[in-house]
Amino acid sequence: MALARREATVTWTGTLGGGEGTLVAAGGEHRLPVDWAARSEAADGTTSPEELLAAADAGCYAMALALALTRNGTPAERLEVRGSCELDRSGDEHEYEITGLRLDVTASVPGLDEAAFAEVAERADRECPISNALRGRVPVQVRSRLQAAA
Repeated sequence: MALARREATVTWTGTLGGGEGTLVAAGGEHRLPVDWAARSEAADGTTSPEELLAAADAGCYAMALALALTRNGTPAERLEVRGSCELDRSGDEHEYEITGLRLDVTASVPGLDEAAFAEVAERADRECPISNALRGRVPVQVRSRLQAAA
């Protein structure tokens, strides 16, 4: 039996270019508009599967890094993880693929130098369930930077 199961539903109306959808998550409490323009042009207040994938990977990695730093005995004061996901054409003009995910990490961790932080950040990358689900199919790059503790 799974530890947890989370679900989301997207309802779509219309064509790809002229249609629109609504993503409903968290038991109906969170509703996000989705459309093709958010994927291929400007988001203009809507979201896309790629943005959601970037957010999922960034959130998962932030938790994995927080856990790894705590296990290391050097909990972070603050972590900021910015995720980005790239969509590109593959094959003909109507085929697309995710070509990469990148996580840019900035952290404030008292008592940890840059080399030790990089080691813990790499360990967290290997332990992140979302990154691991994608690894081998999509390149996942993590760039980490340690900030001076406040």
